[in-house]
Amino acid sequence: MRILILGAGGTGGYFGGRLAQSGADVTFLVRPPRAADLARDGLRIRSPLGDAEVPVATVTAADLPALAASRPFDLVLLSCKAYDLDSSIDAIGPAIQAGADVLPILNGLLHYARLDERFGRDRVIGGLCFISATKGPGGEILHLGKPASITFGERDGTPPRARLRAFAEACARAGVDHLLSPHIGKEQWIKYSFLTALAAGTCLMRAPIGRIVAGEGGEAFMTALYAECTAVAAASAQPIPPAAQDTALATLRQPGTELKASMLRDLEAGQRVEGLQIVGDMVHRAQAAGVASPLLATAWCHLQVYEALQAQR
Repeated sequence: MRILILGAGGTGGYFGGRLAQSGADVTFLVRPPRAADLARDGLRIRSPLGDAEVPVATVTAADLPALAASRPFDLVLLSCKAYDLDSSIDAIGPAIQAGADVLPILNGLLHYARLDERFGRDRVIGGLCFISATKGPGGEILHLGKPASITFGERDGTPPRARLRAFAEACARAGVDHLLSPHIGKEQWIKYSFLTALAAGTCLMRAPIGRIVAGEGGEAFMTALYAECTAVAAASAQPIPPAAQDTALATLRQPGTELKASMLRDLEAGQRVEGLQIVGDMVHRAQAAGVASPLLATAWCHLQVYEALQAQR
């Protein structure tokens, strides 16, 4: 199958690079300067799971319509920041119009309505990933920690289309930890509820989990914050299984850990954050369902103040 990866940053660069390393037919949709860098240096991955330097194919937005028309893609892997969704949709549009399906692995769930509206629900696959990765100062992909998995499946629970089975086979050949799930909605809510609690807690306290739970009331705070998220999931007909809750709470209350949300890293660097798409969306879902969420609302207020201050600079 032919795969188009939007961008060659941390997430897309890692998964696309591993696929390309295995011989999969992968093309990266990038801006001209990044295309020049990749042509000169290849895609460089630095990871606890193994370093790699891979020559990769690239295409720019100006050339994508002609390429997609002459050699259509089967799948577009969408891994942009959630606040860049609209521009990303415009960028991948020619590939979808030429027949590709899109597999988003963005944080949160808010993006599905926009993707469905633009491309049609049947062209939008359910997906998520677990990875901490970023683009380094020299353009290299820095994989932080060992987790690096991708989960995907049909959103209506039907048997997977041939392209999804082919993508799963490509991931297997590349040694990418993956799950082709018949219950992608459940998997998405498991991640979304955990990620929202992690982002809300660490951003509000401006500290990693270990420092939060070391303080008096810290463990109770993280427990209550996660409980608000799971209550929203239950009200959305996606209750989080007890075993998944136990796993999440063990991480959210782990003593001594330096774990923090990538949103906090962005905040500390003075960059834009996905506050609306993660914490804000959970608050709005809670309000619509009549679920009390005072801690989430406080974190969302905090993130809005941060973004307003950043906009003034």
